[in-house]
Amino acid sequence: MDLGLKDKVAVVVGGSSNIGRACSLRLVEEGAKVVIAYSSNDEKAKASLADMHAAAGPECAYACKCDASKEDQVDHLFKFTLEKFGKIDILVYSAMLWPTNKVVDMPLDEWNRTLEINLTGVFLTNRWLGNYWLENKIEGGHILNFSSQAAFKGSTTFHAHYAASKAGVVAFTVSFAKEVGKYGIYVNSIAPGMTGRVGEGFITAESAEYYKTRIPIGRIGTPEEMADIVAFLVSPRNSYMIGATVDYSGGMLCR
Repeated sequence: MDLGLKDKVAVVVGGSSNIGRACSLRLVEEGAKVVIAYSSNDEKAKASLADMHAAAGPECAYACKCDASKEDQVDHLFKFTLEKFGKIDILVYSAMLWPTNKVVDMPLDEWNRTLEINLTGVFLTNRWLGNYWLENKIEGGHILNFSSQAAFKGSTTFHAHYAASKAGVVAFTVSFAKEVGKYGIYVNSIAPGMTGRVGEGFITAESAEYYKTRIPIGRIGTPEEMADIVAFLVSPRNSYMIGATVDYSGGMLCR
């Protein structure tokens, strides 16, 4: 199936690692142009760009350092994208923090920072791009915000701040979609379960075995599987879905 993504321009926040990296690569494989936004790790950003350039050529993607919880940096990110490609069709917000702490031991700054990256960044990027599309009367734009199965089930592993922030993403996505849907803007979210590879990021062999007992399909999802779903959700093929949160959890959520 041709998803109609050729020459679309996407901004992928958190596009230098794990799920975001796989999504960025999948989009350029479909013919899209991509700017990945990353917060700090230059080497990961270079590696992600190298993958995309190898797949689709040196002009298919750029990287922009951006703390998406900072208004001025979000402004720079989108202006950088417009400078490079002249338009923006897609936003994928996959950046996230997943710190571990009991509520009774949780410092306020850890709570605040988790909500800044996981929720405030969603607000700032969605607001900027929504305004740009509305002011320029551009229809057909797609936004996909990353939530989590924890938004609905809560956390059993001391990630209450993460779960709370992701529940906020669901409610924000519904609300924003209702505001802008009539203008031809598609806003949705996706709720992953455990996705990634053992030994990469936060997935250890021990945690993988624990999560497998909670996943009816019996395994952890791969970033590439997630990227296939994301590519469809932000494509013109997705033409009648707004305000939805798509369950991608191997049955952890079953919603």
